[in-house]
Amino acid sequence: MNLEADLAVAQRAAAAAGELLLERFGGPARGVERKSSRTDLVSDADRDAEAAIEEILSAERPDDGLLAEEGSSREAVSGRRWVVDPLDGTTNFLYGIPAWAVSIALEDADGSALGVVADPVRGETFTAIRGRGAACNGEPIEVTGEERLDTALVATGFSYEAQERQAQAALLAEVLPRVRDIRRVGAAALDLCWVATGRLDAYYERGLKHWDWAAASLLVAEAGGRLRWLEGEPRGLVAGSPMVVDGLLELVGP
Repeated sequence: MNLEADLAVAQRAAAAAGELLLERFGGPARGVERKSSRTDLVSDADRDAEAAIEEILSAERPDDGLLAEEGSSREAVSGRRWVVDPLDGTTNFLYGIPAWAVSIALEDADGSALGVVADPVRGETFTAIRGRGAACNGEPIEVTGEERLDTALVATGFSYEAQERQAQAALLAEVLPRVRDIRRVGAAALDLCWVATGRLDAYYERGLKHWDWAAASLLVAEAGGRLRWLEGEPRGLVAGSPMVVDGLLELVGP
């Protein structure tokens, strides 16, 4: 199937979810519940955005599989699967912090074939097709050429589990003196997109879910960045400028 046509479907689905979310952003939170811990939240906004995406994907690509954060799923007939995070950065969204996104990837036997990450607040849509580069609002993007870890601006994120957070805080204390500075955006898809577009030099985090990175990791790769997996439990990811990633991996790896 034509990946350009698939990309257009993904962009339409992301735009529909983004429009719904933007209408509700800053308003009263509805249907808020806890998921894996007291700090891991889900709301009606997440569920309704996922439903909007599922409706479009089911109509346009009924033979493809689906894996979505809030539970929507179906088996693939085509050998392809859509991976969806309808609202990455739910806590930011609920607190009125303008750092959240809609993430949609299409996977085949070789991994992510395309990715779309929409940032409705900034009016930015990041797109990539495997082997064809990455773009923001249609304009090509690329990672920074940063070569030194000690002058790299690095982002990270934290677990919802208290014990894991304690370990992450201890690691952060080791990383912070060895880099330019640290940023904590609160939405993994945006972290990776901002690496891809050169707003950050690198990013690392453990405990990510598949839908957190499926689309945005392709954006980093297609923007000329490098990705390395952090082995062990919980598994993690290091992404960034090619010259910085190995040094960061030495700091944060097992």
